[in-house]
Amino acid sequence: MSAVTTTPSTATRGTAATPRRRRWTGRRAGKWVLSLVALLLAAVWAFPVYWMVLSAFTPNARLRATTPNFLPTNATLRNFQRLLESDSNFWPALRMSLGVTFLTVFLVLLFAFLAALAVSRYRFKGRKSFILAVLFIQMLPAEGLFIAQYKMLASTGMLNRTLGISILYTAAVVPFTIWMLRGFVAGIPADLEEAAMVDGLSRTQAFLRITLPLLAPGLVASGVYAFLQAWNEFTIALVALPGQSSQTLPLWLRGFINASAARGVDWATVMAASTLLAIPVIIFFLFVQGRMTSGLVSGAVKG
Repeated sequence: MSAVTTTPSTATRGTAATPRRRRWTGRRAGKWVLSLVALLLAAVWAFPVYWMVLSAFTPNARLRATTPNFLPTNATLRNFQRLLESDSNFWPALRMSLGVTFLTVFLVLLFAFLAALAVSRYRFKGRKSFILAVLFIQMLPAEGLFIAQYKMLASTGMLNRTLGISILYTAAVVPFTIWMLRGFVAGIPADLEEAAMVDGLSRTQAFLRITLPLLAPGLVASGVYAFLQAWNEFTIALVALPGQSSQTLPLWLRGFINASAARGVDWATVMAASTLLAIPVIIFFLFVQGRMTSGLVSGAVKG
């Protein structure tokens, strides 16, 4: 008796393939919908930045027209020229902002890095209380500290000084940065250093050669956070820098708008000033964006 072999008919194969084809089509349609939503959200987020830059290169008369122009026609650099010629305080404010920002980033990374190492690698008395204190301090409203901060700087002669406002910025940014770096440090096993020490390295050499390179993305991500906080901060600077001769760029921009309001706000020049304020941030991001992205992802998956 010969064996009877059965093969699926074409109709059966087609019936089985149809649900798979429908699922694949549904997943593809879902990806297209999500991509479209993401593009729309990105456009909504990027449009204010685009409008600021476009307005900076648009003549003021064209900018005041009733019909908006969304394309860069009749672009001009006159707004930037008029801004720099009419206001000599921009360059001192730029130097002040750069000095305060880089000093703040250095101090924040130094203290936050050492604190994150301590709470992640060592077990000491009061460790949990210190971590809770860091979280509690982060939740305090900055406005409630203004009077105490002003009196502290005034009593030590640090009002209108780069060091004085940098100390305030460091104190404001360090708590969250400790919490951020703690996740990176905890994600790197201490066994790596111990293995390097078995191979003949000292503890310091093992840390510098093994652990520190692995922490570089976390340090970059924390540095970006500190940079943005210090560069864009306004309220603390308003308290710590009451003098007209010592201003950061956000204070300078506020003063420029107030000065031009009496004669009618020249919005094209204001947008040019805002664009100049944003340029250092864009340059900084171009240098660190690769490390920053990997650092943020690493911090999200490491506890």
